[in-house]
Amino acid sequence: MNQPIQRRALLRAAAASAVLGPIGSQVARAQSTWPSRPVTMVVPFPAGGGTDAFARPMAASFARLSGKALVIDNRGGAGGTVGASIAAKAAPDGYTLFMGAVHHSIAPSMYPKLDYNIETDLVPLILVASVPQVVVVNPKNITAPDFKAFLAQVKANPGKLNYASAGSGTSHHLAGELFKQQTNTFITHIPYRGAGPALADLIAGNVDLMFDGLGSSAGHIKGGRIKPMMVSGAKRNPAFPDVPCAAEVGLPQYNVTTWYGVWAPKGTPADAQARAIEEIRKACSTDEAKGVWAAQGAEFPDITGPAFGQFVSTEVRKWAQVVKASGAKLE
Repeated sequence: MNQPIQRRALLRAAAASAVLGPIGSQVARAQSTWPSRPVTMVVPFPAGGGTDAFARPMAASFARLSGKALVIDNRGGAGGTVGASIAAKAAPDGYTLFMGAVHHSIAPSMYPKLDYNIETDLVPLILVASVPQVVVVNPKNITAPDFKAFLAQVKANPGKLNYASAGSGTSHHLAGELFKQQTNTFITHIPYRGAGPALADLIAGNVDLMFDGLGSSAGHIKGGRIKPMMVSGAKRNPAFPDVPCAAEVGLPQYNVTTWYGVWAPKGTPADAQARAIEEIRKACSTDEAKGVWAAQGAEFPDITGPAFGQFVSTEVRKWAQVVKASGAKLE
């Protein structure tokens, strides 16, 4: 979970992407007819979560630029693995895409009986967003004015406070376990079927806190419905400059990044892969998309094809070590 390691992985992947270029770039220049009809994008979490926060603006720009709809199909469950399985088994005709997240690099370590392999059954297309995680609380349940007071409250009430996650085995869950390790605290984990339902219960006060991707929490933070205690990593986020970073509050090793990417089912034609990369890159590069990304404290890494696949494989190995060290189990 060391931030320099995460940074180096991104830089290596970006360098490889520059050398390899988008998949089938030569084929793309042959004027593929893709898309000739609406494209379905499976989002493996309920509406309202972090994946949706990027998928829906991207879909709107995609439709406007390509002239064909990118239809979001929310398929939540089992930490995002239900939707991933559906996408992996979809017809590889270029008209089903999959928008997954960091959770899918964790899943192989948490779900030993998965019926798909994220590294071999889905073709990596493009990494579209990277955003730090944030510790957010319900301000009525936890009245601490700052992180120091918050940590004191957590330590004074072992097991009495709880945290919501998007599901067992997701980055929300593992981020919470890592926090507990590094602060020597105990907070009860409450898994949900996606970040959207988890956030809804946090806002309602049914749970106390959450380790969330900044993208899905940003609007609720700005609206005063939840309160941020800190963002992960070694620097403050430009979108929320008043929120301290983990390094500032004495947790220099608490570096959790949530990322989102797009895949296609194995066997998808190379020309469709290349065109999908091209159209998604355009959609993420519009002024409108840039504004959405900035408001959520996110970056657009633009890492494509095999380089994105290499990045995912690195993440799978990294999270396997975190799962083993934490002893995290499905609940």
